[in-house]
Amino acid sequence: MTLMSPTDSLFLLGESREQPMHVGGLQVFELPDGADASMLRSAYERMLAETDVAPLFARRAYRSLGTLGQWAWAHDRDVDLEHHLRHSALPQPGRVRELLALVSRLHSTLLDRHRPLWELHLIEGLAGNRFAVYSKLHHSVMDGVSGMRLLQNSLSTDPDETEVPAFWTQRPRRSGPRPERRNPLLSMPKTVLEAFADMAKLTPRMLTIAEQALRSQAATLPGEAPRSMLNVAITGSRRYAAQSYSLERMRLVAKGAGVTVNDVLLAMSAGALRTYLLEHDALPDAPLVAMTPVSLRGRDDEQASGNAVGAILASLATDEADPERRLVAIAESTRRAKATLEGLNQLQVTALSAGVMLPMAVNSLAGLYRWGTLPFNVVISNVPGPRESLYLQGARLSGLYPLSIPTNGQAMNITATSYGGEMGIGLTACRRSVPHVQRMLSGLDTSLDELVEVVA
Repeated sequence: MTLMSPTDSLFLLGESREQPMHVGGLQVFELPDGADASMLRSAYERMLAETDVAPLFARRAYRSLGTLGQWAWAHDRDVDLEHHLRHSALPQPGRVRELLALVSRLHSTLLDRHRPLWELHLIEGLAGNRFAVYSKLHHSVMDGVSGMRLLQNSLSTDPDETEVPAFWTQRPRRSGPRPERRNPLLSMPKTVLEAFADMAKLTPRMLTIAEQALRSQAATLPGEAPRSMLNVAITGSRRYAAQSYSLERMRLVAKGAGVTVNDVLLAMSAGALRTYLLEHDALPDAPLVAMTPVSLRGRDDEQASGNAVGAILASLATDEADPERRLVAIAESTRRAKATLEGLNQLQVTALSAGVMLPMAVNSLAGLYRWGTLPFNVVISNVPGPRESLYLQGARLSGLYPLSIPTNGQAMNITATSYGGEMGIGLTACRRSVPHVQRMLSGLDTSLDELVEVVA
């Protein structure tokens, strides 16, 4: 039995039928020359035979009197792979529309808490001699960066390699010697003292943030976000839309404007949101505010379980009609937000980020989003993905798209993942609260075109 960290357990405490707390990924593969749908059946049978399940994927969540009501992990000694691994087929004509409809339904259902919290779906019948893989993992188990690294290790860079192990057999890699085992209670006083020292160092930083907020409109604090049609109650039904965009064009904008690629992603999202809200006569006068997660994992923190994420707030400048001025305002907002995290260690960043993320959790659980102030309007994440081409038994990965978590008060989530020369952007939304979310995709296209024209 292992107790969960407070951050990880929050994703179980906040879960309900209306807001499942799992993340996912959609991968589209091109079948190799001469292959047909039987290849996917063979892959399914081969994966089922890989019964050496790593501890990370054999644990299930539980709590009892013995854990004093806290969530903990228990080892499942009999993992039923036929439950976790599914084989499906799309209805004809097998377009991307049918694929996204299926993935929307799969992402709407809760994971079974009596079992390890993951599923993998192999989906055949996609037009163009393609198939898809949809993966689903509870956020208490792993964050997006770890999930992306896991994906990279479960595929091959060699199209001729066919013996890549299934992801659930993989064990986290360790860098350096194993730490000496000792009673954690013995190190508790030292750990507590170090934590108090770290928190004491945050006081001057908090005063600096408050001073910046008073001096400049570019500094964004929780509670400044306007009310919008995105910040309402949600249902358990999801609508998912996804598309790839040229990473080269995004880098061109970033270089020409002297900003980051993430700033360009935020500006694309801002332009699309502005257009979408105008179409619904629902654009607030004040600019929307985005929460952007920041990974706290190091390069050697590979396949780690749990969550190591901070957060910053950024103005999306949706009140600005001109795309160039909008991009400048967004870049200045993110620059100021990142400056507040410079020089802090992971514990300090986590504590500082709690001021951003806790209001969202409280608003969602207590329903305060209906009446009180909003910490932000939308979550926009950018998870770095693989740069080189990847393969599954010779089938080339041609598209990679993330799925994330809408919550009460946050009815749509925007998540992006880079792969090779493209940026796959996934929009995960409540089907009822955010109608026709697929229209946002053309808005992203138009917004990128406008930004390219700015630096041309």
